[in-house]
Amino acid sequence: MPAIVERYYSTSFNRLLIGALSSASGVFPFSLAEILVILLVMIILRGFIKRLAGLLKGKTPHREFVVKDLINLLVLVSIVYFTFILIWGLNYNRLSFAQIADFTVQPTTVPELAQVCESLIERTNQLRQGLEEDQNGVMQLADGKTMALKNAADGYEQAKYVYPELGGRFGPPKGILLSKPMSYLGFSGVYFPFTGEANINMAVPDALLPSTVGHEMAHQRGFAREDEANYIAYLTCNLNPDPSFQYSGSLLAMIIAMNTLSEYDMEKFLQLQVKYGEGVRNDLDHYSQFIKKHDTIIRRYGNAANHLYLKSNRQRDGVYSYNRMVDLLIAEFRHRGQLPSTKAL
Repeated sequence: MPAIVERYYSTSFNRLLIGALSSASGVFPFSLAEILVILLVMIILRGFIKRLAGLLKGKTPHREFVVKDLINLLVLVSIVYFTFILIWGLNYNRLSFAQIADFTVQPTTVPELAQVCESLIERTNQLRQGLEEDQNGVMQLADGKTMALKNAADGYEQAKYVYPELGGRFGPPKGILLSKPMSYLGFSGVYFPFTGEANINMAVPDALLPSTVGHEMAHQRGFAREDEANYIAYLTCNLNPDPSFQYSGSLLAMIIAMNTLSEYDMEKFLQLQVKYGEGVRNDLDHYSQFIKKHDTIIRRYGNAANHLYLKSNRQRDGVYSYNRMVDLLIAEFRHRGQLPSTKAL
């Protein structure tokens, strides 16, 4: 019942609750979620070591205690899951952002997708000009990553006048201290509903950090689906007065759109790829090196866990749902009259 969830949960109860939680946790300059997760891991390890030590000493646990431990674990998991659904999880069942924005999502042709890609490449090249660079010609945030966390709200302040659902008072996004280990897990950001915090991997390259922040802030505002969070990141970055944010949002959209095009028409993909400006190409190469550096078996396990989590919350495409942002992009282009409304091939 998406309409009921939207009216009585997402835009009322949940908005007030997350606003209060994130404002309370926002008092702390660090990620409260990160501390809680570290403590939880330490408690689990302590229990495991204690049990292992008992086995090594020949103390075989009585069957009654094993059953009791399993029941307690099941109860704990059930309580945590119920709390998750209550305070945030129902957002997976709210109205789609396409319905909120009055977009018409319909089947797409390859030529339409190629047209959107070409438009995004042109805009991304334009926005890249004049931005700060390091000695290797890679884009750098002029005011640093910490300032980007503070400036991200500016785009949402503009977006709320078009889509009130993106407004509200929430705590600021926070950088993760253990960003490097987080990179090996394959996460650029994590929204933690129990504290209402948008947590950001500060190791993410500068070119994509602003759009990463925008993505997690979309989750904070109750948009749970990954494709919608990606689109909202693109939208709010483009409405942000900071050119670095505009570039990051456009770059994110271009990457996802071009990846989708490569699946259907590699020849057209290669034709458009040569249109990347030098700065854009440098940034993409840098991002590719970042991914390869952290591409380990740990990352693959992290990706698999995220895939299962998303599927368990009715995102049937799992991690591939991030790429469905293309449907919203094309719907927006049609809405603005930049694409004719046609039937798919």
